[in-house]
Amino acid sequence: MDEDSLMLLGSCPVPFQDSTKVLLGHGSGGKLTADLIEQLFLPTFRNPYLEKLDDQAVVAVDGVRLAFTTDSYVVTPIFFPGGDIGQLAVHGTVNDLAMSGARPLYLSAAFILEEGLPLADLARIVASMRDACATAGVVLVTGDTKVVNRGSGDRIFINTSGVGRIEHTRVISADQVRAGDRVILSGTIADHGMAVMSKREGLEFETEIMSDTAPLNSLVQILGADNNGGQP
Repeated sequence: MDEDSLMLLGSCPVPFQDSTKVLLGHGSGGKLTADLIEQLFLPTFRNPYLEKLDDQAVVAVDGVRLAFTTDSYVVTPIFFPGGDIGQLAVHGTVNDLAMSGARPLYLSAAFILEEGLPLADLARIVASMRDACATAGVVLVTGDTKVVNRGSGDRIFINTSGVGRIEHTRVISADQVRAGDRVILSGTIADHGMAVMSKREGLEFETEIMSDTAPLNSLVQILGADNNGGQP
């Protein structure tokens, strides 16, 4: 094994199944994340909503079906080709709601700021979130701000939660997936990940790779209407 391969192995989270400590891989969205959910969180909080393991929960309140979701964003760098951490946070939460067939309505945003973050960077991120909300047709209605000591964070972490209304009778959930179903992609694969990595690692390509972060709720509403006789 050459030196470059050894360096790559040393920089990647190793999937130790018997680890007694949290590893980077536990937050990667892969096998270790699934293990953490199935072995710790799911048994502790077990309920029918959580057992679906969707990116959102669908609940009924006075006969109205609502979708509810939350997500945290830790991105390095916080500005990347095609977007930034604030725009990504809004789009991610809007899209999680949309994937249940919900119409996203309201968001919250909680900011964990590292001491020393330039206020100009924070203002740029907040303005980006405002524009992303306007494009997606949602309103940010509540939030929270905390500041941690210098060196205790990575400039800025953002948590966003969202609520949307489901205006149809269909059940859209991962537990409904069956062999033979078709998968619809909204664009080419890995644009966002490559855009972030190229900026972080200083990689150069013949053409600039841009993040494809975008709100997909309008597209989902159109698809839903086409499949239900023109009704959302």
